Amino acid sequence: MRAIPVAVTTLTAALLLTACGDGGDGGDGSAKSQDGTACTIDEVAVEVGPASAAPAAGDTGIVPVTITNSGSECTLDGMPAVGLYAGGTSATVAPDEAAKPRKLTLAKGGAVTFTLTYARGEAGGEKSLAVKTVKFSLPGAAQTHGFPWSYGDVALKSPGDPDASVSPFQQAGD
Repeated sequence: MRAIPVAVTTLTAALLLTACGDGGDGGDGSAKSQDGTACTIDEVAVEVGPASAAPAAGDTGIVPVTITNSGSECTLDGMPAVGLYAGGTSATVAPDEAAKPRKLTLAKGGAVTFTLTYARGEAGGEKSLAVKTVKFSLPGAAQTHGFPWSYGDVALKSPGDPDASVSPFQQAGD
């Protein structure tokens, strides 16, 4: 008898359950749940890390961000919007090319994560952004949450285009 790893079984079950949703957005693509409540920054707790920082220029680092709902039930429908800030310069982080955002409803105490993946740049290099702060917002919300960046310069693919990506929200534990 062949054993199937638990992670594969769990992933398969999660994908099947995700495919069973009814969309629930009324076809307009809004970030509202059935009761009309989108998650907002002021009603969630944010935890950044622990990160797997890129140790040297050219290496890849991963910074997970966990969001826990401390308010009433709310919905996330879309991707987090992430910006990198270095003094007077900023750059928007694009979604991961394979990103497939899904609508998630968070009960009070429910948590989701997203991941910021980046290539470390050479400190002070022309093709690097000396990031000091990262700010993100939730889908459909203008409020941002910022946190200090201590993982080194971020490489640039071209001016203003960071070699970084953001993943869709995942239920914590998926």
